[in-house]
Amino acid sequence: MIFFRVTQNINIKTTDGTLVNYFRLKVPSNLENETVYITTYDDFKDIKDIFAKVDKDKYFAKTLIEKTVRSIPTFPKELGISNINEFENREKPAYLEFANTKQVDIFKQLKHIEKDEVRFAFIGGLGSSISDIISSCTALRILHKKLNEVYKNIKFDIFIKASNNSFYTRDKEIYETQDYINAVFPLSLTTKKLCEYDYYFDNSFDIGIALGTPLNNVDKWLYKFGIDYKKIDKNEKYNQLDISKYKVSSSLVKKIEDAKIKGKLLLFQPYSANINKSIPQAVAISFLKELLQKADDYIVISTLQIDAKIKEDNYIDLSKESKNLNDFIYIVSCMDKIITTDTSTYHISDAFMVPTVGLFTQNDFEIKSKYYKYLKTIYVKDESKNLSKFIYENESLTFYKFESWKKVKIKQIIKLLDKF
Repeated sequence: MIFFRVTQNINIKTTDGTLVNYFRLKVPSNLENETVYITTYDDFKDIKDIFAKVDKDKYFAKTLIEKTVRSIPTFPKELGISNINEFENREKPAYLEFANTKQVDIFKQLKHIEKDEVRFAFIGGLGSSISDIISSCTALRILHKKLNEVYKNIKFDIFIKASNNSFYTRDKEIYETQDYINAVFPLSLTTKKLCEYDYYFDNSFDIGIALGTPLNNVDKWLYKFGIDYKKIDKNEKYNQLDISKYKVSSSLVKKIEDAKIKGKLLLFQPYSANINKSIPQAVAISFLKELLQKADDYIVISTLQIDAKIKEDNYIDLSKESKNLNDFIYIVSCMDKIITTDTSTYHISDAFMVPTVGLFTQNDFEIKSKYYKYLKTIYVKDESKNLSKFIYENESLTFYKFESWKKVKIKQIIKLLDKF
């Protein structure tokens, strides 16, 4: 965590319209107040950039001595692996050498608290992508269950990066699908606010990178929280998404209901935000045409625009109806089977136990999909050779780009789906 003050009053608006207010430090002042702020290192950098853009000669965010702030009598106890002196460590070129990775036992850190409700603050989120957040929340759910064995009534509040996070609203909505999370707030928070909690976890750095050992997201965060992930039953490591509060458009519900009357629904998601994880467009179109011919007992669904020319009766394009993450999660929850590349789709489908075939191009797929009982994987090894001497990728100098994908057969995928 970073402890800081600001030189002038200023407000920063998050993507959902929430205002984060910053007030100039009151002097003299007790450090437990509304003008001493706490955030993550990355969010602090964003704050400084925003201040500089507003007026670099007027607005400054200045760090405070961490030890002094932590000495506040009411300052809550840190749980899990500690992240003390983050600012000094992160400013060093090889900061990971200073990261604390020593395993801890959270149950030895807990203290006896005579209160009706024990409150926990999480400073920083559990990843930046949809996939990371959904899979990492599994560890958070397990943590909640373990703490409930110690305290009868507990409350989890999570504070996530917001100053320059264009996905703040989306990230917040993902956390809100977790029924054990009480509330989601934007960073920064004040020392006065933090001191209302009994415990806090500092999620400012990636423990997986610091460890230097490839760990599944669930295991990585359990380790960070101070729980021995090897002792947690793998059957507990499933994703969970509560969409009961989602408001889905009546037109989308109607299209899904009408499609279900025609047959079983098969979602086909060939593209990822990462081009290297996506099926090449020409191959994706070819796959779709084959699916429509060979998977004749399915109605093929897609939320992506694959080929506007395809107008088959057993194909439904929901790209216009899938307007946001909530819509997409609802669509996934309604499917009978799924074919997808390495995207958030298979993390979501795990939460609804939808049989899924995942096509992976990166060799860490076994780690990422380790606990997914309803996922069967196909590894598509990249055999392309790029002869470009420039930093940017030149398609005309890339050879064998489609060769690996050409080896993947729709018959093979359908056979895997039928094994569920």
